[in-house]
Amino acid sequence: MGEIEDAIERADQESFTKEPPKTLKGQIGFLLKQFGSAKAVAQEIGVTADSVNRYRRGARKHARNDVAAKIDDAVRQRWQPQVRKRRQRQAAATGGITVETRARFGYTAPVGTTDDGRFRRLTVHLPPAYAQRLFDARHTGASDQELRGIIADGFKEIYFQDGGGRATGLSDVTLNDIDYLDLDY
Repeated sequence: MGEIEDAIERADQESFTKEPPKTLKGQIGFLLKQFGSAKAVAQEIGVTADSVNRYRRGARKHARNDVAAKIDDAVRQRWQPQVRKRRQRQAAATGGITVETRARFGYTAPVGTTDDGRFRRLTVHLPPAYAQRLFDARHTGASDQELRGIIADGFKEIYFQDGGGRATGLSDVTLNDIDYLDLDY
């Protein structure tokens, strides 16, 4: 996953109304319901089906650290899909999305102005149309570069051009060298 997808995933997880299972047995039970078989769960987390069954029965109380991390990630990715969808629909319809980042922004501007990219720390609320574009692109399998382009377009319109009130000659904004990026919706 890329930086933008990771940020969307973190924002989704912040919207959980109930915490995912914390015990190994509970997590494996949830994954078995999701995947339908121990073999499918085993393929997802990189262990044998026998190990999955031992975790389910409680014969093994603890998984290796790397396997435990894979199990936790698999559970969190599948936890409360309806809550995630509802929050994303709300952001795309009325709420918009807030992007906080520290990254290098470059841009193409008219002759006589500086177009040197520089690091900026920005927190910008993008309108619902950008949230919709971002979620649609993510669901169709867009690359991280395409997702960055959507956010950069939003920054161009809202931050750099202030909704058309300034920097009207600015033609292209790029988002590079992301130090961190967080989303909230």
